[in-house]
Order: sequence, then structure tokens, then C-alpha cells
Amino acid sequence: MIKAKYQDVLNLGEALNIQNGDVKEENGVLKIKGTANTPYEKDILWDKIKEVGGENPSDIMADIKVADDSVYHRHVVKSGETLGKIAIQYYGKASKYQDIFKANSDILKNPDLIHPDQELIIPKL
Repeated sequence: MIKAKYQDVLNLGEALNIQNGDVKEENGVLKIKGTANTPYEKDILWDKIKEVGGENPSDIMADIKVADDSVYHRHVVKSGETLGKIAIQYYGKASKYQDIFKANSDILKNPDLIHPDQELIIPKL
């Protein structure tokens, strides 16, 4: 029953390719653990848990570790994206594009010129 309630969380974990994943149901509590690639992936997993179970769910315990804590995320540019759109996705503000540009100054010379398939570092703020 609890596992069915949190199926969207489990599906997201699978889509994010969470490593060392484990799911157990004990005494009406779903216990999940695993390792996300980046802090961003951990955050979206927690957001999904809260979406399903509320702000402080008592029927799920999650132990999510992070494999690469050196960056917030690594983003592969898709056609039509801009640094502003990418900044909105990760930070909620287009003006944060400057932080992304600075973190990638080794491969970007102009914030208006990014190309599909470039991998950009999304820095922790």
C-alpha cells in the first residue's frame, strides 16, 4: 500500500538512475536509500517525496547520498536552450545565468553562444 503511494518517487529514482538503490516496507513505513549523481537530482527526488507525502511525511524514510558533490549538476545543452532558460530550471531566476557562465568560462567565451551537446557545470550557489 505505501509502496504504491510512492510509486512516482520510485519511478523518478529509476529515471534518474539512482545507484545502490534499496526499497523496503517495514511497519507501514517505506524505507528507501540510494545514491544520486548530483545534489540537484537529490533535490528533485526530495521534492517528489514531499509532493506525494506532504512536507514532513511520516510514512517514508529516505537516505539519499550524492556521488558528485563538487557541482550542483552537470547539464547537457539541448537545442533552443539559453543560459537564462537553464538558470531558471536550476535556480528559478534567469539572472543567475552569469553564475553558470562564470563556472564554464573555460569552454564558453560568450554567454549568448552555447551549443547543443555541450556539458555545462551548474555551480552550487
